[in-house]
Amino acid sequence: MHETETPVVLEKETVIPNKEGLHFRPIMQFVDVASRFSANVTVHCQDRGADACSPMELLMLMATQGTKIKVVAKGADAAEALDALVALIDTGFNED
Repeated sequence: MHETETPVVLEKETVIPNKEGLHFRPIMQFVDVASRFSANVTVHCQDRGADACSPMELLMLMATQGTKIKVVAKGADAAEALDALVALIDTGFNED
């Protein structure tokens, strides 16, 4: 019997800083970054969750400015995915 390795699961909380919140343009940036990694990434906002590679699911989070979200990454490159996605959020998706 082979011993299976437990996948790495990491999470970070952050706050949506940009005025318009998580609208279509930042969502597409988020999906683009998330899709670069093999890690399975989900975003949680209150009692809702979304696949980080699904624009529609992310839009349904209705995350406005000041909303606290939790980003969860599971997989071999979870740390890198989490760092890249949280950095994108923390910069306000490069919006003024």
